[in-house]
Amino acid sequence: MKIFNPCSASQICALVLILFVINLTTFAQTETPPKPSAPRSAKVPAVVAKKLPNGLTVATVERKNVPLVTVQLLVKSGAELEGNDKAGLANLTVALLTKGTKTKTASQIAEQIEFLGGSLNSGAGWNTSVVTLTVMSDKLDAAMAIMADVVLNPKFDQKELNLLKSQTLDGLANNLKQPGFLANYVASKYSYHEHPAGGTPESINKITSDDIKEFYDENYTSKNSVLIFTGDITSLRANSLASRFFSKLSKAEFMKQTIDPLTVKKNDQNQTDNSGIIKRFLVIDLPNSGQASVSYSKPIKEGRTDSSQNDKEKSSDIFYPANVLNSVLGGGYSSRLNQEIRIKRGLSYGAGSNFNWRWKQTNFGTRTQTKNESAAEVAELVMAEIKRLIDSKVPADELAPRKLVLTGDFGRDLETTGGLAGRVAELISFDLPMSDLNSFIPSINTVTAAQIKDFAVKNLKGGDLIIVGDYSVFKDDLAKRFPNMKIDVIKADDLDLSKDDLQK
Repeated sequence: MKIFNPCSASQICALVLILFVINLTTFAQTETPPKPSAPRSAKVPAVVAKKLPNGLTVATVERKNVPLVTVQLLVKSGAELEGNDKAGLANLTVALLTKGTKTKTASQIAEQIEFLGGSLNSGAGWNTSVVTLTVMSDKLDAAMAIMADVVLNPKFDQKELNLLKSQTLDGLANNLKQPGFLANYVASKYSYHEHPAGGTPESINKITSDDIKEFYDENYTSKNSVLIFTGDITSLRANSLASRFFSKLSKAEFMKQTIDPLTVKKNDQNQTDNSGIIKRFLVIDLPNSGQASVSYSKPIKEGRTDSSQNDKEKSSDIFYPANVLNSVLGGGYSSRLNQEIRIKRGLSYGAGSNFNWRWKQTNFGTRTQTKNESAAEVAELVMAEIKRLIDSKVPADELAPRKLVLTGDFGRDLETTGGLAGRVAELISFDLPMSDLNSFIPSINTVTAAQIKDFAVKNLKGGDLIIVGDYSVFKDDLAKRFPNMKIDVIKADDLDLSKDDLQK
């Protein structure tokens, strides 16, 4: 039987050659990235604010590009106010709001919101707690009724609390075996002198329904909250809905209680490497871990805001240079850390950095995971990139596109109701003026390479290098690459995050 062959050998070779040439051409075209376009501006509509008779502030940003509205109740209290012994209290409190009211069960709340085609979420950060509703504008009245019931009439059912605590503890038990998660938890106490915001197994077990009710009563008040509307809604309608549904929000005076930071060890100031970059080197030994986490953590003694002579807040002088530096170092796929660790060497699926802003402190950190065998090499690469920022200015042809990443992300946020609400909430949470929305892009674009280098010199030295992984695998390589370093090693099983020294 003769098999039909539509192509001769010469035709196949020719086809392969053509495909090879096309691939080479494509590679050549993509090897050199295109030049970045000129910076664009983003104009944010005015934020209209009004205070209701009960003291609740209503902030509205009208944007009619889509018939969608996001409503966010921003409570200016978060993990900062819960204390080390009750770590996780703020998050448990806000999570329980959607787990049942005096008239609805958790299932009924979820089903009714889903029927309206909306979403209702809640969560707590370090500075704030939020309840966020997103729904089509023609369903807003019905959805607001559910949101108000959730905020004003929580049941704080003991069964739901027990279930939530059980789920939280199960999640912690699993996550604390993951190198990256464990590294973040250790850094919160070891480097930043804070408690883990999500709680520890010890603190979660201690939290009672009375603790939940007390935190709610003290913090969920009209004078400590702002109701934010963004999207297809006028300020007139927003104020009307706020008056209709949230006029009964507690008018109790909010008394912010300052929680003392965790004790700082006396040896925290001892720098142990020749460059002065690394203050301490900590290894959390996690035997048989699939990977190792490598991070650098550094608290900065300046927060998100500066107070002017009129006692009004303004953005800290370090805010914009820090944002641009972060974009260069670890903010995205083309950042230096990701280029060096992932793209050039294939040692990780990703590497990055970030700044977490507080009122009076800023937490800087890098993050990446790699094979245990390459943990020491990656640690060396991270240190080299931080030293590079300290020693030299960012070239202009690198600085321009890294700024565009920031302004592009900002512009995309403004195009969604949720992103816009988040940007407004960030300013409100730090009592910053709404005019900062329109000054963000110009402020980013005016940051210079000299400012970035100056920030790095003043703020990135003297941090903690933390590796979580199987120490037996990278121990020898670590000693070779960091021969003059004092390395503290703690067994993961001996960790106790409820104690200042981390050890049982």
